[in-house]
Amino acid sequence: MFRGFFVKTISFVGYTVQYGCIAHCAFEYIGEFVSCSGPSMEPTITNHDVVFSERVSCHLWDIVIAKSPFDPKMNICKRVIGLEGDKVCTSGPSDVFKPHTYVPRGHVWLEGDNLRNSTDSRSYGPIPYALIRGRVCLKLWPPHSFGILAESPNDGRIL
Repeated sequence: MFRGFFVKTISFVGYTVQYGCIAHCAFEYIGEFVSCSGPSMEPTITNHDVVFSERVSCHLWDIVIAKSPFDPKMNICKRVIGLEGDKVCTSGPSDVFKPHTYVPRGHVWLEGDNLRNSTDSRSYGPIPYALIRGRVCLKLWPPHSFGILAESPNDGRIL
C-alpha cells in the first residue's frame, strides 16, 4: 500500500516538474501575459488591460514592455518612436519650440501614447535594447477590446 502511494507521488512530482519547466521556457523565451496600469498609453491601453507580450521581434511603432531605467523591478509599457540613428522630436505636444535628438546606437526612443501624462524617453532619454522585454502583440482583456492594438495617435515624432 505504501509503495503504491510512493510511486504515484513520485510520478505526480515528475509530471509537475516537467510541465513547470515547459511553462517556464514558454514564458521566458516565447512571451508572457502582462497587466498594464497607469494612464501613459491611453487610449490604446487603459488601466487594468491585460496584454500578451512576445519576445521575438521589435520594430518602429510597436508597443513594448521594458524594464524601467529608474527602477529595474518595475516594467513600463511604451511605444517605440525611434530606433538607433533616427532623429526624434523631444518636445511635449504643447511646446512652441520643437527640439530634436538622435537615438544612439544600441538604443530606442520610447514614448507613451498619452504625451501629456507619460514619463518616457523625453524624461530619461533613449533606453538600451537590452531593457526591452517584449513586444505587445495582442490585447486580451477586457473582452470587448480583444485583438490587435491600434496605431499610434502621435504620428510625426520622427524627423
